[in-house]
Amino acid sequence: MSTHHTSRTRRLGIAGALLALSVGLSSCSLLERGSDPVEAETPSASQTPDLYDSQFTRDGTFQSHISADGIKGIDFVYTLYPTKSTPRTNEWYPRGAKFFSFTFQAYDLTKKLRDPFATKRKVYLDRIKVTSRTVTSDGGKTQRPYELDASARAITFDPQPVSTKYGMLITSPKGAFELRNQRIKGTSLDTRGIELTFTAKVSVQASPGSSQFVQRTVKQTVPIGIFESEEKTKKAKIPINAN
Repeated sequence: MSTHHTSRTRRLGIAGALLALSVGLSSCSLLERGSDPVEAETPSASQTPDLYDSQFTRDGTFQSHISADGIKGIDFVYTLYPTKSTPRTNEWYPRGAKFFSFTFQAYDLTKKLRDPFATKRKVYLDRIKVTSRTVTSDGGKTQRPYELDASARAITFDPQPVSTKYGMLITSPKGAFELRNQRIKGTSLDTRGIELTFTAKVSVQASPGSSQFVQRTVKQTVPIGIFESEEKTKKAKIPINAN
């Protein structure tokens, strides 16, 4: 066999080996790429805007326990919840009315729950005031979709609350202020939250059976989240015989 033929054969063999190696590497590379997990696209911050932080919206209720300056052992409790008209707080949009109810009550923590009521300090609620303001995504003009300023005994759910010159009794378990189906008006489309600020003017008995009372104001701000949408907040269909 000639030297030329031998060299040519050797070159062909090397080329064939390189080709086989190249095909093998390419196949391995394709298999590796095919076995990699495909990650879902993570939404960017702009795609998932932060919701206005709200316990009321998240839990479907809000309850706060407040003490008043200089008064020990009295727990003031505000409780808010959506009504049957608009029960789904994750569907509270800027447009359309939203409805809520709230209560306000006082507990004498220095006594046991089942202690005689005469041994507990009496707390009376004179006036209840609620103001509101909107929180917008672009710093738009503040709106006030809900307002209230009234004598508590005149508007509470109980038509005959126990009352004195200091207002209506709100000491648990004999008294409580309750207001139902309060309407929050629709707001501009850039609304992302509504703050309700409750202010109660109360008189607290200095000691059980005492004729001396101490006046205080008890304030609480409740944030409510509003979801971005051009839809109106939907009202639920309520059966005629519903409570």
